[in-house]
Amino acid sequence: MRITRVRHTDGTVTVARIEDGTAVPVAREKAAYLADGLRDLIAAGADLSALPATGPAVPLSEVTVLSPLAAPQKIICIGLNYADHIRETGLDTPPRPLAFVKTAHTLAGPYDDVVVPAGATEQLDWEAELAVVIGRPARDVPADRAMEHVFGYTAANDLSARDAQFADGQWFRGKNFDGFCPLGPWIVTPDELGDPHTLAVRARVGGEIVQDGSTKDMIFDVPAIISYLSRYMTLNPGDVIATGTPHGVGMGRSPQLWLKDGDVVEIEVEGIGTLRNTVRFA
Repeated sequence: MRITRVRHTDGTVTVARIEDGTAVPVAREKAAYLADGLRDLIAAGADLSALPATGPAVPLSEVTVLSPLAAPQKIICIGLNYADHIRETGLDTPPRPLAFVKTAHTLAGPYDDVVVPAGATEQLDWEAELAVVIGRPARDVPADRAMEHVFGYTAANDLSARDAQFADGQWFRGKNFDGFCPLGPWIVTPDELGDPHTLAVRARVGGEIVQDGSTKDMIFDVPAIISYLSRYMTLNPGDVIATGTPHGVGMGRSPQLWLKDGDVVEIEVEGIGTLRNTVRFA
């Protein structure tokens, strides 16, 4: 199953299954601050594959595909989780998953413009990532049971203002500009995606491939990450875990390459789909 949130031409937002190039609405989202229809359905344990349609299927060309989740309680990112990425950054291999957070205001839709305040950064970078969406509460879960808590997978771009990231001595500001976490285009459930550790992960800037890696090269795999995080915090339905990026980020290139106004960034995860976001400095 593929499922996400879409906005219709009348402005309403629905949770919709993606079937044969159409959006099949299954629930209407409330028009409220931090409303998140898909998160709420996941938390309720609803069988989303069996929910009856609440309206006719609509061609994807006639809706706006939104971020699959509007307000997850947590967006946890894992840094330095690919050995080749560690080498290009010149940083040390972490002895355990290196976690940091993005907040819900960083979320952007899969085809949204990412608008960055003019002068806020001169070193805007991309990071193509597989993201995991939690389906059941997880607290102190052993690795061999961790996958039971996965609802599905999506693609993420962990955009980073490197100058802000490294100027502060910690990463929060540089990772948390508005729109710095494009997500989508939908969530794919495990039964459809299969093994999440054999997927190609790519990034393109202006049509040129800049990252071309595979999730098989992750240092800490999905069960290890979930198990580790759940030792210290409860992972809740709808929480997102971005699992790290392979080599090829702008910071690691020679010469370094930074995103500029008008650049189109595409993030592709095999079996899921492609984010396509245009950077705007304004």
